[in-house]
Amino acid sequence: MAATVGRICGARLLKNYGLVGPQVCQLSTNAQGWTKSRKLLLSTLGVIGGGAGALLFALEQSVDASGTEAHPYHQPWSHNGLFQALDHASVRRGYEVYKQVCKACHSLQYVAFRNLVNVTHTEAEAKAEAAEVMIKDGPDEEGNYFERPGKLSDYFPSPYPNENAARAANNGAYPPDLSLIVLGRKGGEDYIFSLLTGYTEPPAGVVLREGQNYNPYFPGGAIAMAQVLFDEAAEYSDGTPATASQLAKDVSTFLRWCSEPELDDRRLMTIKAIGIFSTLAAIVYYYKRHKWSTLKSRKLAYKPVSKK
Repeated sequence: MAATVGRICGARLLKNYGLVGPQVCQLSTNAQGWTKSRKLLLSTLGVIGGGAGALLFALEQSVDASGTEAHPYHQPWSHNGLFQALDHASVRRGYEVYKQVCKACHSLQYVAFRNLVNVTHTEAEAKAEAAEVMIKDGPDEEGNYFERPGKLSDYFPSPYPNENAARAANNGAYPPDLSLIVLGRKGGEDYIFSLLTGYTEPPAGVVLREGQNYNPYFPGGAIAMAQVLFDEAAEYSDGTPATASQLAKDVSTFLRWCSEPELDDRRLMTIKAIGIFSTLAAIVYYYKRHKWSTLKSRKLAYKPVSKK
């Protein structure tokens, strides 16, 4: 131990303040002991670091502002709050929009039918949804592949057998998988909602190639996907009026759930953790006051010994 303290003192990480008696090495964290050049160096490094951080933030904002695409408006989603849950009725309607409109081109390769259970559908309903699709399985005992009705353990099948087939069916454009699209796009569900409802005529001077459409929220403005959401483009099982904005809102909520299926569970766990740790903190604080009260309130008195 003495050797270790000696090495630390020799490295000038500790400063010696002992004047008489045993010398004690203490951490030299007091700025009064610093030299003028050291203070100047640290001040310069602090100013440079703060300036570099401010410059990076300003550049990031300027890059966003100088982009050619429009910035999506922030919508008042019901799940925006730290302790707010997803609207499961909206998630179910969004699934119906995906099934009737989006499924023809886009896949959900990371979402399984079992994920729908107790979220948007009952177990029986989820089994019925899975049985409606045919899943390629195999090989069998003879080495042949076959198709069978889907099960809860199956993932949503892709509408195309491979990427080349998808590009051939969409004029060379590859429809992205929607499993993580909300987390993969800046703006999240705000971007998805704005993109689905933001199709307009191209402004003057913008020339689109054949098969392209203009959407100001898409980078570059030219997007291969045509507008697919119109009034009554899908039918809701609960009777909700299927306006274009309602369809876009519901499918955006559904895709947010696809990107984070554990969102509700994580926020519920956060509430539980806050409650548990708050209770533990109160108990620990009370225990600390109880144990240390006698030490902090004690009084030391000197009583000289009688010389009788």
